Amino acid sequence: MQKEIIDHIGRTVTYSFPPKRIVSLCPGITETLFALNLENEIVGRTRFCIFPKGTVEKVPAVAGTKDIQLDAIHAVHPDLIIVEKEENTKEIVDVLEKHYPVFVAEVQSVDEAYRMIQDMGQLTDRLQQANALVNDIKGQFNSLPSYANKRISYVIWRKPYMVVGNDTYIQSLLSRMGFINPFASFEGRYPVVTEDDFKNAQLDYVFLASEPYPYKDKHKEEFQKIMPKTVPLIVDGEMFWYGAKMLESIHYFKTKFDDL
Repeated sequence: MQKEIIDHIGRTVTYSFPPKRIVSLCPGITETLFALNLENEIVGRTRFCIFPKGTVEKVPAVAGTKDIQLDAIHAVHPDLIIVEKEENTKEIVDVLEKHYPVFVAEVQSVDEAYRMIQDMGQLTDRLQQANALVNDIKGQFNSLPSYANKRISYVIWRKPYMVVGNDTYIQSLLSRMGFINPFASFEGRYPVVTEDDFKNAQLDYVFLASEPYPYKDKHKEEFQKIMPKTVPLIVDGEMFWYGAKMLESIHYFKTKFDDL
């Protein structure tokens, strides 16, 4: 049957319910759909959709997050395409919605991550599984210790340095854990910062993410020279993805930040 639903940016999406052939163009959402037992319905993904390992590889890669292969998408005959406002571009949505129903999700906070999971359940007739997943994540998050008053920065790029700012899922997650991010007051969601900005921030720790820029141990010295009293830590950027990954990340956070 045909169903109408309002997506996260206020668009009305009319699609066949429940969808039987789904293309997901956001890695965190793709993993979440698998967690909702939709492995038989997912017919297309991006090349960056790498979870769950051992299963997702069976799904054809038909796009990146910023580019699409329209012929490849046509070839899998989707009846619903799911994108995310930050991960994908408006131009991609404009092209795809000429051919298919497109649901645009938006995740800029932990609460919006919960909303996304539940809406994926509603969208695909998996609401019971989605509610169970959200409740499980919330229960695990409640067991996280607080790292109150630890001043940190989460660095995502190099040359120029870019850090996580306000109105982002990662900032919301860090705040939930009690961390103070001085760059949350800077303009922009991912502000460009200088060495002087780092020096003035009086950081206890600088988190160097493994993606999108592949920070490694060799980069620690670079930041140690800028901030001799600040401890640089390499963090697994994938553990800061929203969706089903949130459940896996709890153990990682407890282990990684145990001595902070």
